[in-house]
Amino acid sequence: MFKRMQTLGWILILALTAPAQAQDALKAAIDAPQRTPEFVARDGYRHPYQTLTFFGIKPDMTVVELSPGAGWYTEILAPYLKDRGQLYAAHFDPDTKSEYFQKTRKAFIDKLKAQPEVYGKVAVTIFDPPKQVNIAPPGSADLVLTFRNVHNWYMRGGGQDKLDAAFKAMYVALKPGGTLGVVDHRLPADRPASAQEDSGYLHEAFVIAAAERAGFKLAATSEINANPKDTADHPNGVWSLLPSLRVDDAQKDKYKAIGESDRMTLKFIKPLTS
Repeated sequence: MFKRMQTLGWILILALTAPAQAQDALKAAIDAPQRTPEFVARDGYRHPYQTLTFFGIKPDMTVVELSPGAGWYTEILAPYLKDRGQLYAAHFDPDTKSEYFQKTRKAFIDKLKAQPEVYGKVAVTIFDPPKQVNIAPPGSADLVLTFRNVHNWYMRGGGQDKLDAAFKAMYVALKPGGTLGVVDHRLPADRPASAQEDSGYLHEAFVIAAAERAGFKLAATSEINANPKDTADHPNGVWSLLPSLRVDDAQKDKYKAIGESDRMTLKFIKPLTS
């Protein structure tokens, strides 16, 4: 009996300490020295610790990051998952005709190669919906993440078809019971849907509906990345704000004071049974 109680005690201790260790590891990844200083400067707007914690990330997960761009979140995810997990970075098609996409992907690959001790385990796949959607082996991912990308899939000539293909790819990659985390620029609900076409902002209900069409269930929403200063009616859309700041010099201080965009933060679950 004593040995059994002792064993149960150790199990309880491990159960209590594991979440704390995971939290410490996430904080360490966010504070890691290899992060780009310009990226670190955005932490106050992007809240990486609160956001990733809300999505339920753990260091032994298989995680897919969609359209990682220059690697803002990759710099956090890769070291966090390096020892016990797996990160798939679903980037632009290397055969794309877009010079910008080519340069962005090459810079990302060069970043990974420059620090194999940090990024050596990252698996780079291709994501170009609806043509290329094999972002990870089907049913392999515990968590799929996309940060400020949904508006691009909708705006870049694909419309709802491209959007639906993107969410379906996420659904296929996830295990039953797996989580999808979405962050994107939020258009106020009282603004017309036509404002979604070129502003970079989307209605929260529009994004939720797209995820639900793919089979996802909305699990929770958060105001972690909300910004009440953002009125979402700027001359150059969301790109008027930081970090793009595409405005006249005379207006830059005004837009710097707003900060980054108001953002929805949505957590979805792939049902255990379809």
